[in-house]
Amino acid sequence: MKRALLFSLLIGFVLVGCTKEKEGAVPQCIQERLKTFDSDEACQNASVMRYNFEGKSVYVFDRGFCAQIDSSEVRDENCGLLGYLGGVLNNDTINNQNFNLSAEYESIIWAN
Repeated sequence: MKRALLFSLLIGFVLVGCTKEKEGAVPQCIQERLKTFDSDEACQNASVMRYNFEGKSVYVFDRGFCAQIDSSEVRDENCGLLGYLGGVLNNDTINNQNFNLSAEYESIIWAN
């Protein structure tokens, strides 16, 4: 009887887990932006990382080692441009907040 109950609970957990939405799915507009980034803007060691910033997912497009451009573009999940990090002035502010102190790293989306 106990085995049947445990087995039923295990199956229940598996089924609930299967219906859960995919965590960390990349929005379509970010995927489209990534195509352009990859083909036209990314240099050596470029990457796109997801952060939680102000309670929302944001994406940092780091161009890598480019002599001409040394700033990273920050976009929200709707592809709205929030600003740039780094650059000549070494900017670390997005929406009047220090991004490095406020943002929580979630994952790397793409890298070359």
